[in-house]
Amino acid sequence: MGKVGKEKPSVGRAAPYRHVGVQLKHGGTGYDFGQHLLKNPLVTVAMVEKAAVRSTDVVCEVGPGTGNLTLKLLEVAKRVVAVELDPRMVVELQKRVQGTPLAPKLQIIHGDFVKAEQPFFDVMVANIPYQISSPLVFKLLSGPPFRCAVLMVQREFAMRLCAKPGDELYCRLSVNTQLLARVDHLMKVSRNSFRPPPKVDSSVVRIEPRHPKPQVNFVEWDGLVRLCFGRKNKTLPAIFNTKLVLAMLDANLRTHCALAGKPVPDTPIKEIVAEVLRSVGFEEARSAKLDLDDFMRLLTAFNSRGVHFC
Repeated sequence: MGKVGKEKPSVGRAAPYRHVGVQLKHGGTGYDFGQHLLKNPLVTVAMVEKAAVRSTDVVCEVGPGTGNLTLKLLEVAKRVVAVELDPRMVVELQKRVQGTPLAPKLQIIHGDFVKAEQPFFDVMVANIPYQISSPLVFKLLSGPPFRCAVLMVQREFAMRLCAKPGDELYCRLSVNTQLLARVDHLMKVSRNSFRPPPKVDSSVVRIEPRHPKPQVNFVEWDGLVRLCFGRKNKTLPAIFNTKLVLAMLDANLRTHCALAGKPVPDTPIKEIVAEVLRSVGFEEARSAKLDLDDFMRLLTAFNSRGVHFC
């Protein structure tokens, strides 16, 4: 199966782990290192069940490794598209299905999922390399439609994906992901379910994209959210009234006015910001407590006054 985590080599470490003749890499660069293969069959079966894979589905798996999860998916799906960066794992996966009835149902793409063109699929089920978790999730949610993704990720990353306003781990990742998808925490997975065990526990999450996608400029939305979560426990006036932020908003205002052929307002940008925050009742609000609707109201109020974040 796929690889998770990333550990640096240390002096005196035991001999490298091997799996079906393949030495698992640890340390180095690139996410084909830090390889930890899922050995618990109950977790594999549960992931397939939670994804509710249909016999007509094309399933995508990122980081299949030697194929423990892949074989389970091939048994129930119409076709499996496995994207693997490590050429040694590609060879092992090919060997594992060669000459079996499952072989025609498997398509292997040797490459980097984050950088490559996204293949068509209905469902993704994967034990993804931890270090590409965030870019992979946002590539998924910004790409072609799919029904759902059931992903094994580092437990803290899972908690951030699912965090709600007021939670300690509530952050920009939480807000941006939940804008585009419904995220559910399905189960915890002990580090002892892997060979060799990583240094952290894992979780399985289910991500279901919102259809239709919210009608919002995501680049601008992210600009606002990034700014707010730079100091999430400060009040919004304390965040927006710094010299750097006011200068940025003023420059954006002037640029948008010029592009629209409109005159720049006479009201100073600091007063506009204060009026916007007052209009939505956020003079004492803090980013850590705002939900999706709050951020949407805030963005709409700023945009109505010609203030933009990109």
